[in-house]
Amino acid sequence: MSAARSRRSLFVTSFAVLAVLSFAGATAGIAATHTHTSTIFMGVKANTGTVTHSKEGMNNILTLSEDFKVPDTPAPHWQVVDSKGNTYLLQRLVAKGDKYNKTIAVPSYVHDIARVQIWCAFAETLLGEASFERPVR
Repeated sequence: MSAARSRRSLFVTSFAVLAVLSFAGATAGIAATHTHTSTIFMGVKANTGTVTHSKEGMNNILTLSEDFKVPDTPAPHWQVVDSKGNTYLLQRLVAKGDKYNKTIAVPSYVHDIARVQIWCAFAETLLGEASFERPVR
């Protein structure tokens, strides 16, 4: 009788461990694919495409959509606005040659992101803006 009880206990324990591991794997997959997409950029020069927010570990990542067109201006930059209205000028949008910074990691001192702007640092002009339904963290 004790051998049967021992096998049953081992089976129940194994099943419980398997269930916990399956749940942990499923929730990790859900968290890894959780993204937020903004409205379409609206502005004088940046008026196509959207931006998607995602998390990679503890980092907030912003990625421009495939249909986004880089404005033909001297110094377009990423700029974000938090829920309190603070603006943060980030890196230059255009890299060397025809390449551009399609994806950026938002610095940790930016606590949330309500809007993403394309800002011309040369002319100090807003080129376009996209917003999220709710500020993303």
